[in-house]
Amino acid sequence: MQKLTTTFFVAIITLAITTAQNRTIPMDTVIVTQHNTTINGAKIAYTATAGMQPVWDELGKPIATLQFTYYKRNNAGNNETRPLLISFNGGPGSGSVWMHVAYTGPMVLNIDDEGYPVQPYGVSENPYSVLDVADIVFINPANTGYSRTIPESGKEVDRDKFFGINADIKYLAAWLNTFMSRHNRWRSPKYIIGESYGGTRVAGLALELQEAQWMYLNGVIMVSPADYQVFNSDAAVASALNLPYFTAAAWYHKMLPSALQQKDLLEILPEAENYAINTLMPALAKGGFIGETEKNTVAEKMAYYSGLSKKSILQHNLDVPTRFFWKELLRDKSGYSIGRLDSRYLGLDKTEAGNGPDYSAELTSWLHSFTPAINYYLREHLNFKTDTKYNMFGPVHPWNNEDNNVRDDLRKAMAENPYLHVLFQSGYYDGATTYFNAKYTMWQIDPSGKLKDRLSFQGYRSGHMMYLRREDLKAANDHLREFILNTAAKGKSAKY
Repeated sequence: MQKLTTTFFVAIITLAITTAQNRTIPMDTVIVTQHNTTINGAKIAYTATAGMQPVWDELGKPIATLQFTYYKRNNAGNNETRPLLISFNGGPGSGSVWMHVAYTGPMVLNIDDEGYPVQPYGVSENPYSVLDVADIVFINPANTGYSRTIPESGKEVDRDKFFGINADIKYLAAWLNTFMSRHNRWRSPKYIIGESYGGTRVAGLALELQEAQWMYLNGVIMVSPADYQVFNSDAAVASALNLPYFTAAAWYHKMLPSALQQKDLLEILPEAENYAINTLMPALAKGGFIGETEKNTVAEKMAYYSGLSKKSILQHNLDVPTRFFWKELLRDKSGYSIGRLDSRYLGLDKTEAGNGPDYSAELTSWLHSFTPAINYYLREHLNFKTDTKYNMFGPVHPWNNEDNNVRDDLRKAMAENPYLHVLFQSGYYDGATTYFNAKYTMWQIDPSGKLKDRLSFQGYRSGHMMYLRREDLKAANDHLREFILNTAAKGKSAKY
């Protein structure tokens, strides 16, 4: 419920993004509205600040303006004890819309209990939001949402300042420094959450914030994280780690042998994980020199755990691409393909033949409901109005993936900061950034094992955006709430 609106305009930039006329967007502004909601049965009053805040270069010139939405619970005590959750999505190039209006924010999409679109489009109160225990800021990086880069007159944008793993981390850390000062949040316990590519982003930000901005975090949350060190590793690692996901998706679609299908999902996943690590990974490491007997034995067991045929697995030399799996699993049963980011979703291709789906069934479904909802919500609930297009996915490519050290950066940040804990959250049916990849990433962060008591994992019976399923929306927010409450310093000194 909106009660009161006040607006502060500081500066305007002009974006030449049409040939007919220029569109304008404020470069430095806030629009403040007052709201009420109910979370876990308790009435909550909060302030929403929708705004734009510049990114400056080393000479103090604005080179971009980032759109953010900041929710602050009213009458919640001093900022020094009130946690702040800093939220990013991924892509790279994705706006913050996904977690904003579907996961942690005070409002969520109008969708059914399994996450599918319904009309009329829009939003309703989120009864599970973590706003009861933490204030939240959702940030759109450059060229996502309403955020835009600002070219100098007559010059092109210097892409090297924004569009790459390390550039992205550097300018966002500096932007957060300004945000903390403007909103008096330096003393607050701070948590940073990133989904998908956002996992790469927040892993790197943890160290950059400490070493370049002298800002120390209490927690990092990795939601369905993308770890490019896994994706770019040899097949022995990258391919073997996919098997437990195959098991989960096949179980959901009732494609496993009866011995597995009759068990609960969480009973069979440890079996698949054990086989992937202890048998499949060593077999793939042998490449073309694996013996025929072993190769056939492994293919037969892979078929048992994946719902695919032994023949198709052998035809791929045990290295089954996920794209082929999405097309093949239901090919002979129903002819549908399955979703990439959430394999519960079904796609309808032009032909049943082929090595991969025509489109991502889950993403088209999500855009169906998210796009009208965020445009409506920002304009009508938060009173942030502009003719500039909200970029669900913005023009950020090519993206520089060189010098990716974020996994070790996160380890170093944890070592330097005894307060820092890390939580991983993943959906079992996510075929893009699989839950077992996330577990593997967690295992690899600290080879010494000395930090493992500060690393934890939670899995859910849904996909990449596990919170779209109503049951998991509650569970995932509850896990976040527990994580925030359990990692509060509570007077304990930061020392070993």
